[in-house]
Amino acid sequence: MPAPQNVSLDILRTLHRLHRQLTDLRDRKEQGPKRVRGAEANVAHREAELAKAQADLKKLRVSADQKQLQLKASEDKIKDLQRKLNTATSNREYQTLKDQIAADNMAGSVLSDEILEALEEVDQAQTKIKEMETALAVSRKKAETVRAEVQRQAPTLQGDIGRLEAELQQAESALPPTIRDVYQRVVRSRGEDALAMVENEFCGGCNQHVPVNVCAEILLGHPMFCRSCGRLLYVPEDKSPQQAVKE
Repeated sequence: MPAPQNVSLDILRTLHRLHRQLTDLRDRKEQGPKRVRGAEANVAHREAELAKAQADLKKLRVSADQKQLQLKASEDKIKDLQRKLNTATSNREYQTLKDQIAADNMAGSVLSDEILEALEEVDQAQTKIKEMETALAVSRKKAETVRAEVQRQAPTLQGDIGRLEAELQQAESALPPTIRDVYQRVVRSRGEDALAMVENEFCGGCNQHVPVNVCAEILLGHPMFCRSCGRLLYVPEDKSPQQAVKE
């Protein structure tokens, strides 16, 4: 059986760094359209709220106008009753007209109060609509800013992704054929989590203990995978071989 090929720890560190950088860039690229959709959804929501508020204001105005017409009709009726009161030919007719006038005056008073309340509601609705119009303008401006920012950043992000993908492919080509297929299978499953750093005998991915003999194999350049999570293991660059295990 052929002896296992050694793996450069520098290559493993580079692979992990490139995977993490690519994940970050891809996430940022993916978040761009989501940010735009979120900003546009906020604008649409505010537009819908404003449209409803404007429709409600229209109903309030119609209701207030109707009450004012009712009050005008009631006042005209009272004037007519007062003319009839002055020409009443009997006490019974006089009293009946007087009672009717009193009742209509009472109803008119209640209607006047309702009109005042309706007009106050109209004023409040108009104030609210102005505030909503201001908020909508701010949301539209923000959406334009987000859209422009995402469009501006997209080419740079795509360029950086392409550059790092080329670097990653080059680094992967340096892996021994004996582990390249296993490594690629783990990458397809875990992405940037295909690799993990070992420090003080613990896997940086799953935080499970890595036996001393496995740490020794890693330091010798032998490809080793975590027995718990399956990540390809390496030690940090700023650690000496002795620091990869507990003192």
